[in-house]
Amino acid sequence: MAENSSLSHTTATDKTVPYSTGDSKITDATIAELREIMARYPQAQSALLPMLHLVQSVDGRVTPEGIEICADLLGLTGAEVSAVATFYTMYKRRPVGDYHVGVCTNTLCAVMGGDLIFERLKQHLDVGNDETTEDGKVTLEHLECNAACDYAPVMMVNWEFFDDMTPESATQLVDDLRAGTDVKSPRGATVCTWREAERVLAGYPDGRADEGPTGGKASLAGLRLARERNWSAPNGSETPKEG
Repeated sequence: MAENSSLSHTTATDKTVPYSTGDSKITDATIAELREIMARYPQAQSALLPMLHLVQSVDGRVTPEGIEICADLLGLTGAEVSAVATFYTMYKRRPVGDYHVGVCTNTLCAVMGGDLIFERLKQHLDVGNDETTEDGKVTLEHLECNAACDYAPVMMVNWEFFDDMTPESATQLVDDLRAGTDVKSPRGATVCTWREAERVLAGYPDGRADEGPTGGKASLAGLRLARERNWSAPNGSETPKEG
């Protein structure tokens, strides 16, 4: 892929891309995998979301080249692909570090300590929201609800849950990540790099899908209680009792 100028770059599909930074690592091998993803769907355009994840696994973000290549392959315009890439917060337009650390700051996590954790990490890492440490290791972001309120306050590292966090455990976690220490989610999964996680989301499994439980004790408390008391859901033909 030959660079034409600081604002123009030729992709592996031989299309000049305006506003390119010239740092895309997308190759013919990546394009072959993008086509492979497309082939999984009856309608090729349905493949756009995993294709963007694959772009991120290679470039560390959704690059101008990635947008134009996906558009070319799917018969879309760059604007149409950009509309998708900017709608979902899981797609990043700035480079992400090795570890994307997200702190839930939605209502329950916030009142349980999420806001304090986020402020502590900003100070500890010397970054703001959606910024990356100078060593390129950690990108910090506040997240909306992670749907894990029974473990509030909750953090995520490359989409793996970390439950019942405190400012102290949060700072230790990011220190371990930056030091290269193997880190496991309390739910069992070993944390991989962000690019590796993005490749999994693109549909290329890493063989570790069965690490950890599918649900923790807090999430399954209602099911456990129902079994102990022999409760069951009413069938559709039963009339609810009044009062």
